[in-house]
Amino acid sequence: MKNLVIAILVCGYFGGVVSGQSIKKDSVLIKQIDAMFKDDQFWRKEYMKISQKQKSEYDEETIERRETSSDSVNELRAKVIIGKYGYPGYKLVGEVSDTFWAIVQHCDDDIPFQEHVLALMKIEVAKNNASKENYAYLVDRVLVNKHQKQIYGTQVRYDTVTHKSAPFPLKYPKSVNKLRKQMGLKTLEAYLKSFG
Repeated sequence: MKNLVIAILVCGYFGGVVSGQSIKKDSVLIKQIDAMFKDDQFWRKEYMKISQKQKSEYDEETIERRETSSDSVNELRAKVIIGKYGYPGYKLVGEVSDTFWAIVQHCDDDIPFQEHVLALMKIEVAKNNASKENYAYLVDRVLVNKHQKQIYGTQVRYDTVTHKSAPFPLKYPKSVNKLRKQMGLKTLEAYLKSFG
C-alpha cells in the first residue's frame, strides 16, 4: 500500500478546479481541511525521503507509526465533515475540495466509508462541483482495496528491483485510455512514464 501512497503523492492529483464562483466559501472548514492535509502529507513526504535514501529526522518505524496515527485522526475528522456537509465541493471550499479527496484516499482501513464518499462525490462531479479525475482515482482505490480489477489504471505498484511502474489489474485493459480520457486523465502510458 506504501507504493500506492507514493504513486498518488508523486503524480500530483489536484485536477479540475472550478473557477469564477462567487458563492461564499466556508473559511473555517477550509482551514480545517488544510490542517488535515498538511499533517497527511508531512509523514508521506518523510516516508518518501527514506525510500529515496534521503535524510529524514525520523526513522522508518516512527514515520509509519505517525502516518498511521495521522490517518486515523484524519479519518475521524473526515467522517464528521461528511456527516455535516456531505462531500465538500468547490462551491463550499474551493480547490481544498481536492485536498479533502486526498485525505479520503488514505482512509484505506474503512472501505465502506470510501464507498460512501464515492456516492456523494459522484453527485458533486455531475454538478461540476468536484473533480472527475479525483473521482476516478478513488473509484480505482476502492476497487484495488477490495482486491478487484480497477477501471482507470490510477493505482500503480512500483517494482524497486526493475524500477518500473505497472497498474494493478485492469477490468477493461483494451479501453482503459478511452475511459481515462472521459475522466480527464492522460493516457495510461503517459501516466506510467511520470513515475520515472
